[in-house]
Amino acid sequence: MTDNPILLVTLITGRTIEQGVGKEHGKGSDEYFQSVSVCHIDPEDLKKLGVNEGSNVTISTSCGSVVVKALKSLRSPHGGVVFMPYGPWANSIVSPETDSIGMPSLKGIRARIEPAPNKSIASLEQLLSEQFKRTRNASY
Repeated sequence: MTDNPILLVTLITGRTIEQGVGKEHGKGSDEYFQSVSVCHIDPEDLKKLGVNEGSNVTISTSCGSVVVKALKSLRSPHGGVVFMPYGPWANSIVSPETDSIGMPSLKGIRARIEPAPNKSIASLEQLLSEQFKRTRNASY
């Protein structure tokens, strides 16, 4: 195993029950944050990365990078496939291009995952501020 393990994966995004329940508490709630700032990784892929469930990882695509919590997928085996619930963390690394169909591609995205033990998960406010390059107090 290398000092800096990197896993090349296919990223799939979608809805989850937890995400829906979190959304009912409000998108600014801790329940929502805990339900969407995560990714579900095959247990064997967690071993390849050298991370435990609950560890932070960085997921990068051609559109950006985001730090999320790694969870052990309960729907394994599916080595090389990672799932993220819909939400601002997934949206920050998915292409906004719709290719004239009105909906971005949310499945089958090439991605890279690496351990991020010393990085924290951005709050919703931090993530949106970074994505839109402005703060709540910006003058227009």
